[in-house]
Amino acid sequence: MSDPAAAPRPRAALAAQPAGLGPFRVLVVEDDPDMAGFLVRLLVQQGLQAEIAADGYAALAQIAAAPPDLVLLDVQMPEMDGFGVLRELGADAMPPVIFVTAHDKYAIQAFEVNAIDYLLKPVTRERFSKALGRVRERIAAYGTDNEHVQSLLQQLAAPRKYLARVALRSAGRITFVNVEDIQYVQAAENYVQLHLKTARHLLHVPIATLESSLDPRLFLRIHRSLIVNVRHILELETGLHGEYVVVLNGGARLQSSRSYHEKIKSWAANPF
Repeated sequence: MSDPAAAPRPRAALAAQPAGLGPFRVLVVEDDPDMAGFLVRLLVQQGLQAEIAADGYAALAQIAAAPPDLVLLDVQMPEMDGFGVLRELGADAMPPVIFVTAHDKYAIQAFEVNAIDYLLKPVTRERFSKALGRVRERIAAYGTDNEHVQSLLQQLAAPRKYLARVALRSAGRITFVNVEDIQYVQAAENYVQLHLKTARHLLHVPIATLESSLDPRLFLRIHRSLIVNVRHILELETGLHGEYVVVLNGGARLQSSRSYHEKIKSWAANPF
């Protein structure tokens, strides 16, 4: 005879829990181990059960295998970002979600317009508690209705405007660089280095955040830490293990990683 207490609790039960929200399963989707560990500690302090998915593909697999009661979903991740996870799952299959994002103006605007719960990095305990409180109120009022998530998906599907120039602040001045003049972008921890023909500039933004603002028809990710302006590519040299050496007009030689092989191969193929 089955034990009723062992049966899975409906997500709506989240709304009936006291301030600590009670024990339920939360999936933390975060590629930064330190941030993932910090979020897990905050969840455990709230009496919640936490699991980690280190990237978007792992998140899809874990949600499909055992849907959690809540997902903390990082927006900026390599390969498949948080929006990619949402697109793959669809609004109907997406559990209640709190997005975790850096200072991505496009993402924040989309969340605000569609009343999506989000946490802005760096995450603090106070912001975290408020976000959990909003989730509780939303589920109490609407259950697991994901109409607001469907609205976000529709906005993400609409044509968007990409970055045309980058503002650089230094020594009390603001200068501008047209994105067409950028030959390639190189990650440097939480910064990126913009490589131009005769200059380099450091910009305080994660490479994934910058990539989301660049036109994918003009910029190609070839490595976790490299984005190339395709108009500056002179040739590709193939390696023995699926990697490429991307040779630019200015003479720079950039090594791709094998994980981007198919993406580069698709870009380089003739359309006939």
